[in-house]
Amino acid sequence: MDLLDEPVPGVGTYEDFNTIDWVREKSKDRDRHREIATKSKESALALMKSISDAFSGWLLMLLVGLMSGALAGGIDISAHWMTDLKEGVCLNGFWFNHEHCCWNSNETTFQERDKCPNWKSWAELIVGTNEGPFAYIMNYLMYVCWALLFSFLAVSLVRAFAPYACGSGIPEIKTILSGFIIRGYLGKWTLMIKTITLVLAVSSGLSLGKEGPLVHVACCCGNILCHLFTKYRKNEAKRREVLSAAAAVGVSVAFGAPIGGVLFSLEEVSYYFPLKTLWRSFFAALVAAFTLRSINPFGNSRLVLFYVEFHSPWHLLELIPFVLLGIFGGIWGTTRLGHYPVLEVLFVTAVTALLAFPNSYTRMSTSELISELFNDCGLLDSSQLCNYANVSVTKSSSDALPDRPAGQDVYTAMWQLSLALVFKMLITVVTFGMKVPSGLFIPSMAVGAIAGRLLGVGMEQLAYYHHDWVIFRGWCSPGADCITPGLYAMVGATACLGGVTRMTVSLVVIMFELTGGLEYIVPLMAATMTSKWVADALGREGIYEAHIRLNGYPFLESKEEFSHKTLAMDVMRPRRSDPPLSVITQDGMSVEEVESLIAETSYSGFPVVVSHESQRLVGFVQRRDLVISIENARQRQEGVVSASRIFFTEYTPPQPPNSPPPLKLRGIMDLSPFTVTDHTAMDIVVDIFRKLGLRQCLVTHNGRLLGIITKKDILKHMAQMANRDPDSILFN
Repeated sequence: MDLLDEPVPGVGTYEDFNTIDWVREKSKDRDRHREIATKSKESALALMKSISDAFSGWLLMLLVGLMSGALAGGIDISAHWMTDLKEGVCLNGFWFNHEHCCWNSNETTFQERDKCPNWKSWAELIVGTNEGPFAYIMNYLMYVCWALLFSFLAVSLVRAFAPYACGSGIPEIKTILSGFIIRGYLGKWTLMIKTITLVLAVSSGLSLGKEGPLVHVACCCGNILCHLFTKYRKNEAKRREVLSAAAAVGVSVAFGAPIGGVLFSLEEVSYYFPLKTLWRSFFAALVAAFTLRSINPFGNSRLVLFYVEFHSPWHLLELIPFVLLGIFGGIWGTTRLGHYPVLEVLFVTAVTALLAFPNSYTRMSTSELISELFNDCGLLDSSQLCNYANVSVTKSSSDALPDRPAGQDVYTAMWQLSLALVFKMLITVVTFGMKVPSGLFIPSMAVGAIAGRLLGVGMEQLAYYHHDWVIFRGWCSPGADCITPGLYAMVGATACLGGVTRMTVSLVVIMFELTGGLEYIVPLMAATMTSKWVADALGREGIYEAHIRLNGYPFLESKEEFSHKTLAMDVMRPRRSDPPLSVITQDGMSVEEVESLIAETSYSGFPVVVSHESQRLVGFVQRRDLVISIENARQRQEGVVSASRIFFTEYTPPQPPNSPPPLKLRGIMDLSPFTVTDHTAMDIVVDIFRKLGLRQCLVTHNGRLLGIITKKDILKHMAQMANRDPDSILFN
């Protein structure tokens, strides 16, 4: 009996923390496709199956988009409500946030639109008044207590139920998309806990955003929904195509930027991105954005909190301050990050809440702060930042107001923003890397937006008081609207986010989708490129690459150049001092010998050779497939014992009369393993590994097997060449 006439369950699957074999997965999918295409000509039912198989990818994308959009809407609404809960509660119904509570009220005036009798601060509820020092202390205390409660719940849930739910998840998703397997990282528990704790972490007031984790949430949705379709459930490479599209969906719902999401997936996270995935990502991102728009989480028909529209054009000379903001973003992008265990979450939350409450710009949620900083001051704005000295406005038809001298409130706001900038810069470095879901997009944007707004107001006042200077002469006449401080905030936010993540094209597209400002593409591009150049000059890797290296994930970075003159024989194992390579012969070993070889070694697979003497290569067999096949044969094939011989040959030679039945395992062997000669340059080997997604590559000399190079060997060699500890390339 040939065991492998029928497939053995488990053969061709992978163990946890292993890398998938892209070549094998792709050829498995091609065979499946060929079989369906052949059968579809035979009957109408088979044709229907073939059509449903082709359609299943689009259906899956539709489901991923709907599920991610719905979850994102729920997260937005819950986070908005819980953030307001720290300051007070609505008497009409505790489930209303501050804004919704005051919408229905008839007693609200335009000047004091935040104040309405239905919304009570905690001091009003407990002490009966909102005035005086005691009421202030009461509100302060309640703010800190709620923040501590939220962060404690978040960190406890993560620790108890889903340790994988902490952090942003993007570095791990990059690693998974490159072919690494981390079981449970995209599972249902992770999804459930990440969704709940993300709301808690954002509401606690910690300096973190929900945008990065939303990519993780969308990828969890993609992974879970893959199980509904056999095509994606059984093929790891196909599943990674879905996860690439899911990453695009995550950014689409995080920023309301479907095209930016697709570009983000292509530029930043995906390892393998065929054209078909591009179309499907686009479709899924569209569905997700549409779903979020239907939910309308912010009640203003916008997909994000900080949507803005500017009306005045920018001038060429303004590129100088925009480039300066780019330099600031690049420098900020290279700050180092820490790793903090559970107890410190409460400590950091307490420090954040205590320092944040007195300053109105740090007390509000980070998204609201960005919204305020991006805002272009109109006549009806009651914000401190818009409290300019009144100048008689003659052009009533235009939306743009002329540049005006800053009032006392603007100067106060500048001081508060300067303190907020220092606070945000320090606290963000500490917060990222804690054991709660935490994104870096929004805090980075906040740092840049504050710096940009400060520079913008400075430029505006310079232009107002010194419009006869050379730099302003000719384009900034008195009474004109020359400088838009909100635009500077937007450029600063882009520069800082670009410096941290090293995104370029996708970042510019996300920002103009966010703000609807097509004419500001040039300032955004100038700031993004400057921040990338500066950040690259100071440190080669972005935040995600640094995180991958810190955690020791086996990830071959495609952007990294391999410039060393080494050969395959320098990197392969076994080295000169090592014991010889563990191999299996094609027809000479018994079950017992193979089982003892498996027990004595921890390798992921074994080369199959003609004989120990000739060392001529026949193929390669995976350890897991070997173990499963032998176990299966012992259970299902009569007479298989330890003395049974294992054959990897096409024909089994006649056996002696009393010998136990042989075991034929040719079906689990890879007959075309990738080989290179011992004199192949390592830069070519690295290229082959990157482009084909190999797990291992065999090294031969004149057709004889010499050794093996695995992905980890390459990563260790690269670490050694960069004077880093080669043993750090172990998943920890």
